[in-house]
Amino acid sequence: MTFLPDRVRDRRIRTLDGKTFRLADFEGKVLVINLWASWCGPCRKEIPEYENVRKDYLSRDVKFIALTVEDPAASAARVNRFVRETNFGFLLGWADSELADTLANGRHEIPQTLVIAADGSIVNHWAGYARGQNGNRLRAAIENALR
Repeated sequence: MTFLPDRVRDRRIRTLDGKTFRLADFEGKVLVINLWASWCGPCRKEIPEYENVRKDYLSRDVKFIALTVEDPAASAARVNRFVRETNFGFLLGWADSELADTLANGRHEIPQTLVIAADGSIVNHWAGYARGQNGNRLRAAIENALR
């Protein structure tokens, strides 16, 4: 079983609105982490499916986090426009290259999704988008993590 490294759990992540959080702040919850970018067509298609899943878990111990792999200095305006257009309701933050590379396990493709159980174990990790399937895949992974 693979666990999220402490250096990732304890790392400060900057939100799009300039605040910070750590993944460790959500200890005891299932974490859904989505790596994305505003220029990524499959990311745009995936978000509505993921938003439907997120809304189904509002009263459960599940935290939905989306981290863009873009450079905040160069992409802030584009990223914020993308978020408004897609109504992305996840906790949104910036993943620097080290964080993105660690979460993506060295795979340089997006979107990527990780589902992490309350004990910090990674129960599912996939890359890419499959139309009409990612929402169901996410729901199944969350249910597995909640067991």
